[in-house]
Amino acid sequence: MRHLFRLVFIVVTVLRFGLDELALSGFKQGWVRALVRVMTLGRRLDAPPGRRLREALERLGPIFVKFGQVLSTRRDLLPPEVADELARLQDRVPPFPAPVARALVEKAYGRPIEAIFASFDAEPVASASIAQVHFATLKDGREVAVKVLRPGMLAVIDDDLALLRTLARWVERVSADGKRLKPREVVAEFDKYLHDELDLVREAANAAQLRRNMDGLNLVLVPEMIWDLCTSGVIVMERMYGVPISQTQRLREAGVDIKKLARDGVTIFFTQVFRDGFFHADMHPGNIQVSIDRATFGRYIALDFGIVGTLTDVDKDYLAQNFIAFFRRDYKRVAELHLESGWVPPGTRIDELEGAIRAVCEPHFDRPLKDISLGQVLLRLFQTSRRFNVEIQPQLVLLQKTLLNIEGLGRQLDPDLDLWSTAKPFLERWMNEQIGWRGLVERVKKEAPHWAQLLPELPRLVHHALQAHARGADARLIETLLAEQRHTNRLLRTLLYGGLGFAGGVLATVAAGWLVG
Repeated sequence: MRHLFRLVFIVVTVLRFGLDELALSGFKQGWVRALVRVMTLGRRLDAPPGRRLREALERLGPIFVKFGQVLSTRRDLLPPEVADELARLQDRVPPFPAPVARALVEKAYGRPIEAIFASFDAEPVASASIAQVHFATLKDGREVAVKVLRPGMLAVIDDDLALLRTLARWVERVSADGKRLKPREVVAEFDKYLHDELDLVREAANAAQLRRNMDGLNLVLVPEMIWDLCTSGVIVMERMYGVPISQTQRLREAGVDIKKLARDGVTIFFTQVFRDGFFHADMHPGNIQVSIDRATFGRYIALDFGIVGTLTDVDKDYLAQNFIAFFRRDYKRVAELHLESGWVPPGTRIDELEGAIRAVCEPHFDRPLKDISLGQVLLRLFQTSRRFNVEIQPQLVLLQKTLLNIEGLGRQLDPDLDLWSTAKPFLERWMNEQIGWRGLVERVKKEAPHWAQLLPELPRLVHHALQAHARGADARLIETLLAEQRHTNRLLRTLLYGGLGFAGGVLATVAAGWLVG
């Protein structure tokens, strides 16, 4: 019943904010326009469509806010006024009251807030769908940011996820594409990452890992966590000073090289994905700033580490080979990789899949990013995958989402950025390091501790193995001899019984002749 009430609430919200009109007004069919007029009869919608969409998503809760955040980066797919409104979801979600935040902090630490901080700003500096951030100063004078989890989030998210699971089961049953799209597995992945985001200690650990990984790259800053003050509901981190990356005019006035900033963003993303297999998976503009401090001028500042993605070595190798094949326009290799990975049925014809991929991708090469709509590319690839029964891989959903964020961010910074030429040298270098001598040396280094422990034991292990083999050979020989002996015994018994029978028959014949005579 709770799921039914939630579904009713969603429908009522859609109708109240006029999202039905917003979604259906683009259709040219006469019957659709007539349906819109009937549905909107007597309803006054004075607010602009973008504002209504933002307010509806805020009212529907965190899952829908997350959807709006991703959508806000796709200005090529949305009218400017709608994209501007959705951008407010990134760090301007209505905050919960300051007294509630104060009470949550004191509950997390079990003592008054004055005993922990020299000062604590009551008004939040940023408010997002999951938590909000307050600036504070520690007793030792360090300036910090305090992130406080929104109250009651777990129950709301669990209800929405339960509804999504129900819808996923329904899609699998009634849709021809249900099995291929794996909606239940996708929802399960979404469930995992949302619940991870609700544990702020996990977020702090993600930040610490990214900070170590990015150390030495000199392209991105990650705040240091104050571990003594990190709990599941409240975390404290180093305060970062920067300009939101969406404020491009302010960055230009500060002297930041915007084109270099766009290229650096691509480098950071591919480094995290292919070198580390551990990447920031929530890279919307609200979570990214740029440092204008003299010591770290022009570097990215990463914030909000609730959602990160991980890739195995197999995933990284597969993705890198696909990217390089795309950059080289080797569509046959792309088709072969899909077949080798099991993404398409074994009987799929390579030449047909190769031709379909070529038709989708070839028109988009040698063009600047501003002239490429990844949305259109993905739509055509989806149609192609449907034709060839390509199975969606749930473990790569986060990566797909992050790629959309990266493209949206790149469009805002430098519409002329050529994503392909920026990424290709990096991927080729990474593949050479994996396959060439450097990769061999790194793997030897990685395995050296194991071999250092194993080599001194190797003679003894070989001796034991030979003994075991010899014992096994002896056992097999004895078993063979016993089997032969049993076979010989059976043969002797057969001959003995046959001889006795023959002798008995002869004696019986002689006795019968003697009696007759």
